[in-house]
Amino acid sequence: MKIIDIREVTKPIASPIRNAFIDFSKMTLSLVAVVTDVFRDGHPVVGFGFNSNGRYGQGALIRERFRSRLLEAAPETLLDPDRNNLDPHRIWDCMMTNEKPGGHGERSVAVGTIDMAIWDVVAKIEEKPLFQLLAERYGSGQAQPKVFVYAAGGYYYPGKDNRQLQDEMRSYIDRGYTVVKLKIGGASLAEDISRIEDVLKVLGPGQQLAVDANGRFDLQTAIAYARALSNYDLFWYEEAGDPLDFELQAELSNHYAGSMATGENLFSMQDARNLIRYGGMRPDRDWLQFDCALSYGLVEYLRTLEMLQGYNWSWQRCIPHGGHQMSLNIAAGLGLGGNESYPDLFQPYGGFPDGVAVVDGHISLPELPGIGFEGKTDLYREMSSLT
Repeated sequence: MKIIDIREVTKPIASPIRNAFIDFSKMTLSLVAVVTDVFRDGHPVVGFGFNSNGRYGQGALIRERFRSRLLEAAPETLLDPDRNNLDPHRIWDCMMTNEKPGGHGERSVAVGTIDMAIWDVVAKIEEKPLFQLLAERYGSGQAQPKVFVYAAGGYYYPGKDNRQLQDEMRSYIDRGYTVVKLKIGGASLAEDISRIEDVLKVLGPGQQLAVDANGRFDLQTAIAYARALSNYDLFWYEEAGDPLDFELQAELSNHYAGSMATGENLFSMQDARNLIRYGGMRPDRDWLQFDCALSYGLVEYLRTLEMLQGYNWSWQRCIPHGGHQMSLNIAAGLGLGGNESYPDLFQPYGGFPDGVAVVDGHISLPELPGIGFEGKTDLYREMSSLT
């Protein structure tokens, strides 16, 4: 059993939207296929992966460093001898050979992209949904395929007024979501409060709004927003300042009693641990958004989850960023608190398999081998072009 090829193509996911920090007019991602010599139904077993939005494609790193290390390795060094399968942990170690610690910016995304494809192929070889495999290996043994999801949107868009913003949010509610998210920090505080209040007008009982500043604020501005946001019952106040400014995050907790969220731009277990140690995050109300596709993949995410247990954090306080099916499988297999969702953006890479509907803010994952990409027709059409 061996990996015979790793293929990457850089795909556009451009959109005219912007958040408080960046626009998405030239956004790309890497789509990867890991091809094995294992056959099922006359076809080689192939695993697929891609990186989350907000970081660009990683083709050069994938092709020049990580692909070559795996293809040059002795095949038996990448196997799990107890399971007659590939070993994601050994494969991860191989990819990270001769890599110095620290510097988690772009290589963590490249490794995370390949890692996603590895877990997809491992579960396919065992002919199980990934969420079931994860429950058996690392969880309680019993998967929870019903997963909470929230609708991420509310971006700044040229010519978009508050009425159109209300229409967007109402469309998410109509599709079964109970929590929607709005971008802030790209306009004045007064304008953002107007946007918040207009969105709240379209929400009913049991429905909530989360807001996301995408790391835009200095401490003074973050506190000013915290005081204004305290007037509303929000689901969370997300990423107020630079993601590595743990002192800002810790001080902000003294000014905002509601739930806060951060972590999507922390790309290693060590960075996540520093957030828990020094960021003032409160395990009774705050949320952690680490995204395996951006942070060295599930192998590293498992280390992060183990670290959280050591600090008495429940895995249910984790709602990953990214809106992809990989995190949905992790949530279902390991009992995370839910997952982000992009109902209308970054398609076809976001969303769920065909026929999966949001009901009362939750979806139920179907029993598909691997991550389940083949169940999403528009996405699998893109992926199959690599094979």
